[in-house]
Amino acid sequence: MDAEVYPQEQVAKAVIEHFVPVKIHIKERPQDFGRFKAEWTPTLILAESDGTERHRVVGFLPADDFLAQLHLGLAKADFSRGQFGAAKTAFEMVATRHPLTDAAPEAVYWAAVSDYKATGNPEFLKKGGVDLRQRWPQSEWAKKGSVWVG
Repeated sequence: MDAEVYPQEQVAKAVIEHFVPVKIHIKERPQDFGRFKAEWTPTLILAESDGTERHRVVGFLPADDFLAQLHLGLAKADFSRGQFGAAKTAFEMVATRHPLTDAAPEAVYWAAVSDYKATGNPEFLKKGGVDLRQRWPQSEWAKKGSVWVG
């Protein structure tokens, strides 16, 4: 693992455990930036082995925010595969471990959607909307979840 790219040990550990990192230098391989539709550096793309993109982060983030985004990407991959129980657990972990990051309200939103998709019970959406309104009232995710609360 390149300590220059991931100098925080917990970030390097998460990358090694969950991902196959590929570093593309813009000056050495400018054609790949167009291929991946990267418009700024750094751009982090979390993709499935078949290349399907599941999550994208553009720009530098402090370690806790970066870790939250990595875990959010893993949860989105579970969700996209229809593994709603695993996705819910992963989204809840993001919100619990990283409550002060921008990823937290997004994770709560998607945890509620995961519960709903798994059960068909709209009460999970309402509960998620209430949680978002109480904990992150100014977030875009509270606005998106407001329709669930009424």
